[in-house]
Amino acid sequence: VNEAENNKYKLLYVAPERLESEDFIELLKNIKISMIAVDEAHCVSQWGHDFRPSYLRIKNIRDIAGNNPIESAFTATATPEVKEDIINLINLNNHFEIITGFDRENLKFEVVKISKKTQYVLDYVEENKGKSGIIYCLTRKITDDVCAKLIKAGHRAVSYHAGLSNNERNKSQDDFLFDNADIIVATNAFGMGIDKLDIRFVIHYNMPKNIESYYQEAGRAGRDRERSECILLYSPQDIVMNKFLIENSSGDGTKTGDYAKLRDMVNYCNTDKCLRKFLISYFDDSYNVENCNNCGSCLSETESTDITIETQKILSCIYRMEQRFGSNVVIDVLKGSNNKRIRELNFDKLTTYGLMKEYDKDTLKDMVSSLISDGYINIVGDKYPVLNISPSGFLVLKGKEKVKIKKVFSKRPTVTEYAYDKDLFEILRALRKEISEKLNVPPFMIFPDATLKDMTVKLPLNRTEMLNITGVGEFKANKYSDVFIEKIKEHIEVNNIDLKYKTEMVDTANSSQSKDLGLTKNTSTTTKHSKSDKGMDTRMLSYNLYIEGKNVIEIAKERGLSTKTIEDHLIDCAKLGLKINYSDFVSPDHEEMIINEYTKIGGDKLKPIKEALPEDITYTEIKFALNKRNVPQV
Repeated sequence: VNEAENNKYKLLYVAPERLESEDFIELLKNIKISMIAVDEAHCVSQWGHDFRPSYLRIKNIRDIAGNNPIESAFTATATPEVKEDIINLINLNNHFEIITGFDRENLKFEVVKISKKTQYVLDYVEENKGKSGIIYCLTRKITDDVCAKLIKAGHRAVSYHAGLSNNERNKSQDDFLFDNADIIVATNAFGMGIDKLDIRFVIHYNMPKNIESYYQEAGRAGRDRERSECILLYSPQDIVMNKFLIENSSGDGTKTGDYAKLRDMVNYCNTDKCLRKFLISYFDDSYNVENCNNCGSCLSETESTDITIETQKILSCIYRMEQRFGSNVVIDVLKGSNNKRIRELNFDKLTTYGLMKEYDKDTLKDMVSSLISDGYINIVGDKYPVLNISPSGFLVLKGKEKVKIKKVFSKRPTVTEYAYDKDLFEILRALRKEISEKLNVPPFMIFPDATLKDMTVKLPLNRTEMLNITGVGEFKANKYSDVFIEKIKEHIEVNNIDLKYKTEMVDTANSSQSKDLGLTKNTSTTTKHSKSDKGMDTRMLSYNLYIEGKNVIEIAKERGLSTKTIEDHLIDCAKLGLKINYSDFVSPDHEEMIINEYTKIGGDKLKPIKEALPEDITYTEIKFALNKRNVPQV
């Protein structure tokens, strides 16, 4: 306190709850405040997703300070209504706004409607082994259960929630930040202030209660601008859990708003429109793109099946059971179960008993879930979820409305890997880990993964070349370049990598950085490339000339190869995820024609598509157009 009063601090971090303390108010009167910066400013609004009454006191600081300090407010999740509240409730007079935009193009959004969530998570993490990810769960119990199953399956996972001690939470957080754990399974208690750049996926095991929370948590993926996935696992039970939380944690004045936000969240889970447009439009009406080509809706095709008869049977059963039971009991009746409770309740005497015995339980569960999602069945009750027929459900019962269920077919697999030397990448990661442990800083603060991948492609051999690597500035080049260059050279030598097309090979590396960082030589084992890696060097050389601004003819002339070979090199690089300006190879008009024919013909052969198109459209154009839309090709 004395040092604050003597102006020893340039920056003072304070929780708004401090403004309830008279002692702290006295302190504010005795120090010179030049600027008030309010983080998470949406908390001032009752329309916001995280209202904190103490934020309403912030507007008093200016009067307490007496010298009219500048005020600023920051938030990543403010709707237009919340933005107006921030301006008015913090008294931002004569303000100006800076809006950086809500769109994060590298994030792929997806909603997966599923009942077996744990198995999905286990399969996904296995497919993405070694990648950094967050799995958000709604309760502590689910968090611990999911984490335990991941550990049992052999994954490096830690848990984080408010039920753990401070030491346990800090250890979990540090293990995740320092790459000692790949996965952190957490409640929403985790994430504030976390800026780990290389998080490749965020999975929400349960649906959050509002879009603001979801977008903030999902947005922790891909802060290095590399492709990342944001997946929400949805089941109707999530609605029940969130209703329970609202009823037991919201004040009477905010319940109406919380339920409205929950409806928006459910609508997001059920929409078949572009998920990115849905999210961004929630915050900003100016997003006009209808197809982002990078979300579960835009990257899938659907097939509709009429299930009106099946729906009528399910709704009739619910009605005859007086709308007093949950889905498991309803399904048991429809299946004709002979269990004791069904007989005691005389449900075996109902006309709907055994009416759908030809269906397995999982299929019936999926049908009921779909009917809940589409609004034909409502879930009521706090402790025990009970199925009720909605007004639209009664229309179906009366034969006035038909029901169709959509089956989704994905157009592509998960995120395409960026083309890079994976062996060298692992060597550089090991070196980075060693340095981070010596300096006691998270590995991504040395270099993020994107920077290491760029090194494996460009193979810098001196500090000047290192400065051309993504994410390397003067400070980091001076501090770290020599030790990384040493590893790169070692890898080149062991694998006899051809460097004749590199323009500069000046050896400026020395041992001073190794000494400063406390490293010894040969800290990781250099791995030889497999035979399957041969040929990547020549494609990378073509690609490097392309990104320097040269066209196909110029590259072919410089390399003494045919233009078709260069085109094949570049399409291979595009397939592997390297950035290509597709308009260099196919015009928008031709692209549209190609995609239209592909949609009609399908399959994985190019010849039928070529034959259906005008003669002036080349195979090269077809390849680039299909790759742009992530269509697998032969």
